[in-house]
Amino acid sequence: MKRLFLCLLSLSFVTSAQAIEVLNSIKPIHLITQEITKDVSSSSALLGTNMSPHDYSLRPSDVKKVQNADLVIWFGHDLESFMSSIVEGQDNVLTISELPDLDLRHFEEGHHDHDGHNHGNTDPHFWLGPKQVGTVAKAIANKMIELDPENAVHYKDNLEEFMSNLQLTTSEINERLDPIRGHGYFVFHDAYGYFENFFDLNNLGHFTVSPERKPGARTLIQIKTRLAEGDVYCVFSEPQYTPAVIETVTRGSNVNTGELDPLATDIDDKPGAYFAFLRQLSGKFETCLK
Repeated sequence: MKRLFLCLLSLSFVTSAQAIEVLNSIKPIHLITQEITKDVSSSSALLGTNMSPHDYSLRPSDVKKVQNADLVIWFGHDLESFMSSIVEGQDNVLTISELPDLDLRHFEEGHHDHDGHNHGNTDPHFWLGPKQVGTVAKAIANKMIELDPENAVHYKDNLEEFMSNLQLTTSEINERLDPIRGHGYFVFHDAYGYFENFFDLNNLGHFTVSPERKPGARTLIQIKTRLAEGDVYCVFSEPQYTPAVIETVTRGSNVNTGELDPLATDIDDKPGAYFAFLRQLSGKFETCLK
């Protein structure tokens, strides 16, 4: 009887101490969250590594995951519009775009309007900006402490370690990018502003403002004309979208071509992955702009 009582007591403890489950909309947000929840709670991403939030459609299994999560973290309507309806009435949702102290980049007026659709004038790719990421990491830690106060010390320690690693990583990247800082380049879509502003890079333009929008003929002519001047070092494509237009525009020029992945597709999902992602991205700039 005594042994049975101890077993029941033990089972009760395990149930009450069950880890908080955090569901993030996309992998880059998950990579930040998992640093904060490390060794305490679980973090996962709703979208698979080869899926883009720009053109995703929810499945019934996705709805179930959102409803079952203890906390759902997403940027907001400007990025994951497919989630808007299911998170609307959901408790324990952290909407990053609504954080009051987050310094978000704004596009020019009408920059993301096309074919009668408005994609919002706020750049949602905050995870590419170290300054913005620091603010979001603190908000995630605070939310975790609110949901799981018993483990507050662990979340605070994880946040402190994250901020320290962020500072070390950005210092390392700054040093690596210094020799190529003034070298001009074009990107596939206008996603890298936070990274470019932080590290003072020389972006000359983009093929499209939003991946689901095909580049216009005038844009392609302007880029091809600029490449002919001979002072452009690189044109970057993206693994999620490999349009033939980039090959067409760069054909006949001596410009380098590279690939930037804003969604961390091939980054191994393990502790420290977010910093590996930043280093990989900076390495792509460094290699192509030399």
